[in-house]
Amino acid sequence: MVDVTDLLERIAHDPQTLAALESRGIEPAPGGLLRWLQAGDAARGLTQQQIHERLASSKAARLELTALQLLPPVPRPGKIIGVGRNYAAHAKETGVDPFEKPRIIFKVPSSIAAPGATVAKPPLVQKMDFEGELAVVIGRFASNVEPHEALACVGGYSLVNDLSAREFQFDVNPAQTTFAKSADGFCPFGPTLVTADEIPDPQSLRLRTWVNGALMQEASTQEMLFPVASLISYLSQYITLEPGDVLATGTPAGIGAFRSPPVYLTRGDCIEVTIEEIGSLVTTIG
Repeated sequence: MVDVTDLLERIAHDPQTLAALESRGIEPAPGGLLRWLQAGDAARGLTQQQIHERLASSKAARLELTALQLLPPVPRPGKIIGVGRNYAAHAKETGVDPFEKPRIIFKVPSSIAAPGATVAKPPLVQKMDFEGELAVVIGRFASNVEPHEALACVGGYSLVNDLSAREFQFDVNPAQTTFAKSADGFCPFGPTLVTADEIPDPQSLRLRTWVNGALMQEASTQEMLFPVASLISYLSQYITLEPGDVLATGTPAGIGAFRSPPVYLTRGDCIEVTIEEIGSLVTTIG
């Protein structure tokens, strides 16, 4: 690994990008991956070239990953958008038929937690549950996008553990789903952002979730009812997606709530969400 902090800080936004940010009241990020995501295609391409050159240079100081404390790829996204029951087997285990249109859910940005974090279980929550998911990080402003154009709006891919307090989701009427998914730390995110060019087909990935070493979820993203491109296109008909927004694309079957007996998270539990091409997101419950 090499440090590219200075390269990200020096990214020059083009006038069109700056105008788009200003019109929405968004301050350009001073650095980090969010500045890279906001920069526009040309600036991002140039920065990627500079990063490759630095990686190839024998003069660049190498860093040991184990010596670093990782932060979320985007520490405070503008929007975290979830999709409910986006795998047929998960819809079946919850007792509902697959939806005709995506079921959209939100998590508040303050729910973000770093990879490797210990997430405190709220004292009053008894039914804390896990959901391993592919995360899509938006790389350009997207409004009224056609499905065939949608993947061009992706900046990169990562992992999310969509932690949820099921008593607020399933035990009350009406359901308080956003609240159930928005407690502090309920959105572990990371550890990497794999650029979109490295994953040309997000529907060919294998997602697995482990709890204390036991495999709880395993599915191919090909099994999504609404693929990534369809989700981006659908959302963009109603909401302008912005660079750095995070789309959690839904979880496969195997969550704790619908096991017999149910398996809820308790202090000391360790959850690991993996996609081989992206990495491993580990979270401990405290």
